[in-house]
Amino acid sequence: MTAPAIWAVIPAAGRGTRFGGAVPKQYLEAAGQPLIAHALDALAGHPRVAGVMVALAHDDPHWPGWTQRHGKPVLRCTGGGERADSVLAALQALPDEVGADALVLVHDAARPNLQRGDLDRLIEAASIDADGAILAAPVRDTLKRAGGDSRIVATEPREALWRALTPQAFRRGVLADALRQARSAGIMVTDEAMAMERTGARPRLVEGREDNLKVTTPADLALADYLLSRRSANP
Repeated sequence: MTAPAIWAVIPAAGRGTRFGGAVPKQYLEAAGQPLIAHALDALAGHPRVAGVMVALAHDDPHWPGWTQRHGKPVLRCTGGGERADSVLAALQALPDEVGADALVLVHDAARPNLQRGDLDRLIEAASIDADGAILAAPVRDTLKRAGGDSRIVATEPREALWRALTPQAFRRGVLADALRQARSAGIMVTDEAMAMERTGARPRLVEGREDNLKVTTPADLALADYLLSRRSANP
């Protein structure tokens, strides 16, 4: 029996204002390609992924016009002002054959170092869990709570705390409903799992690699370039 196809969604309508510069960070290059190209290749290169929907700003002049990667279709739609708006727009724009029960992967455009093994384990976990699953990493550093004067108030316990990564994997229909509910309530969710949590779902945490980093600063970009260059040199 053939396993059901999975689609991926990449919200890429952001301006990357925290990074700075005229070019949105997803188009900055690492190891000879834009960050978003690495993200697309990691998703489209997986045998279970049928295609990718990218949510772009309506006036995006940087999009190279890709229509496929690894022989898989790359479609685009217009995103929104916030991440959740772009994800919802992408979910709504998926082809008709992608049913409400289809598994959808949501991945950051500026997270270029996704490894196949992590994606394998995420898909396996989300395929058998109705609440979906996300890649995540346990918090290993000591956490300090700061006061308004930037002095330590307390040391926080780190047990049971995880850093949310992407991709995050949920059924198309329930994720779209969860995002709509959050928007109607005036709540800006920072990731898809947060929207699902509001509905009572308890998504599964799948431990992912620490080097699945999201580029938010110039130092992150330099690290991503190093990691991706090493992968290219040692395939």
